[in-house]
Amino acid sequence: MTETETAAVGIAVDDGIAVITIDNPPVNAISQAVRQGLIDAMAEIATNDAVEAAVIIGAGRMFMAGADVREFGKPPLPPTLPETISAIEASEKPVVVAIHGVALGGGLEIALGCHYRLVAPGAKLGLPEVSLGIIPGAGGTQRLPRLIGFEAALDLITTGRQAGAEEAAQSGLADAIIEGDLKQGALDFAKRRIGEPPRRLSAIEAPKPESPDFFAEAKAAVARRARGQESPVKAVEALEAAILPFAEGVKREREIFVELRGSDQAKALRHAFFAERAVAKVPGLDDAKPRDVAAVGVIGGGTMGAGISVAALRAGYSVTLIEADVGALARGRENISKNLDGYVSRGRMTEDAKADLLGKLAASVDYGALADADLVIEAVFEDMDVKKEVFAKLDAAARPGAVLATNTSYLDINEIAAATKRPSDVLGLHFFAPAHIMRLLEIVRTGTTAPDVIATGFAVGRKLGKVSVLAGVCDGFIGNRILAHFRKQADYMVEDGAMPWDIDAAMEAFGLPMGPFKVMDLSGLDISYAMRRRLAPTRPAEERYVAIADRVCEAGWLGRKTGRGWYVYEDGTATPNPDAEKIVIEESKRKGITRRDFSPEEIQTRILYAMINEGARIVEEGIALRPLDVDMVEIMGYGFPRWRGGPMCAADIIGLERVLADIRAFASEDAYYWEAAPLLERLVAEGKSFSDLNGG
Repeated sequence: MTETETAAVGIAVDDGIAVITIDNPPVNAISQAVRQGLIDAMAEIATNDAVEAAVIIGAGRMFMAGADVREFGKPPLPPTLPETISAIEASEKPVVVAIHGVALGGGLEIALGCHYRLVAPGAKLGLPEVSLGIIPGAGGTQRLPRLIGFEAALDLITTGRQAGAEEAAQSGLADAIIEGDLKQGALDFAKRRIGEPPRRLSAIEAPKPESPDFFAEAKAAVARRARGQESPVKAVEALEAAILPFAEGVKREREIFVELRGSDQAKALRHAFFAERAVAKVPGLDDAKPRDVAAVGVIGGGTMGAGISVAALRAGYSVTLIEADVGALARGRENISKNLDGYVSRGRMTEDAKADLLGKLAASVDYGALADADLVIEAVFEDMDVKKEVFAKLDAAARPGAVLATNTSYLDINEIAAATKRPSDVLGLHFFAPAHIMRLLEIVRTGTTAPDVIATGFAVGRKLGKVSVLAGVCDGFIGNRILAHFRKQADYMVEDGAMPWDIDAAMEAFGLPMGPFKVMDLSGLDISYAMRRRLAPTRPAEERYVAIADRVCEAGWLGRKTGRGWYVYEDGTATPNPDAEKIVIEESKRKGITRRDFSPEEIQTRILYAMINEGARIVEEGIALRPLDVDMVEIMGYGFPRWRGGPMCAADIIGLERVLADIRAFASEDAYYWEAAPLLERLVAEGKSFSDLNGG
């Protein structure tokens, strides 16, 4: 055996087979050193007569996770990835790639440049570039359809999803699944290929789609699904170029890749990528060690409590559910069981696994059952007196050192914590419905929450698979506080001339999965009605108040659950409620408002700027530590389009000067609502952006 090493790529020659090992921990990212190392390795085996074939394999826990994030947004360093892949594919000696863990993005493109592809059981393969606002730019859109056909290639590339080992083998993406020792299996496979002409994907034609309208139909379908995101649609264009000779198709792919790489959407998606990782790094908590959590108590078995219980059970915690009486306890257990049934019906859990999880669920009407809980999460009715009563009981029942959390959406957690003799152990864990599915978790610290309790919240959030964001105490914290201003602006436009369905259509075109009035119908109009009544005593007298939603609710139209709200729900379809339209017009007339038209663009701008302005206030007050925290809350919890990067990122892309100028113009219509946030004005005066406040 002989061995040499170039940067992050090592070569070991074993019985005529060169084993080329990528060793660039932690994820074998395709750095400049890896690219150069692969080119050097291919040059070495070409001139080494003792080498008859080669195996490329990854060290550590995976093959390759894709591009080196440290190179994102920077000028590319030679050699390029296409040059690297071309050097591999051009080899006159068979090159076999052995994939374990993941082969993603450029990692899979490298694999496609090899002559044969082997996978270990459990391997995942994918081209997720669309999630970063780009497309595969090193031949992925050209080689993949030549290997597995256009339909399968389009599915993988436009969704960015990952294919498992079995799917890869069935589709032809992988030549074989290697059970047991992957390296030895690859060596054996390579020996059998010695003397065979290399199988280069660039040298074959892509199979023609069955339908002549395949690409037109695919582009339309992808555009509907993408809701304004450009990269999936552009990926279809790149795939269509695979009909051309390879050199022409690669050229077109590269043109699209370069065009997208510098786009605003790519900038926004890169921001979201890094922000999702940055939110968990809380300044000042570096030395805080989380408390151990194995047993979780949940108080309340309704929609939220059941969802939280399922999330905790699936994360490996034992759960004790507490309810007020035996009947409520039975309903809570049934809610949990139904949530688990959803996983079973989708094939994500077996009946036996469901039974095992339910075996870790205890239930009681006695708070004494929480004596051994490490973390207790309260999820009862949104009423301050009720929650304070619960926490007083918890204070007496929970062991010293247990973390006590409330799932309140709006209420003052300082006041809740004061109902205990250990306020430093209390924090907010604000889950979003459905709690076992939605990824956002607002971790709310009070004025007395201990650092290790906050660290515990983040540790639990990670184990639950959540994106956790730290927030301070105020009405609505980060997300619901911004939502209140979003909805106010929507209400103002409805009273001034728009219809609820106009607002919904405009915001869905903006990229939201569902318009705000449809969301209200889905959750129930009585929920926001109760909140407005709660806040009425503290509402400033000079604030404009729109009573349209109150009248709709008072008419008994509470949304989907009553079959009528802003929309009428019949036979599975939603149509505008003509009676709600009458109320809208009557209320405008009652206030003497001359109604006018609002374009979709104006609707989108006013709502976005309302979110930006309030987000700036939230950052300035310290409710959110950084603008990126606001962005993650909106993306993960409220459906803000990821390809816009969140409201604060969107403001930076638009330009803060323009945003401020438009807000000042809106202020001439409603000075109370549109008063510009001081932070926004200061950043413009200093020539800075929100990103300057994110750090790192």
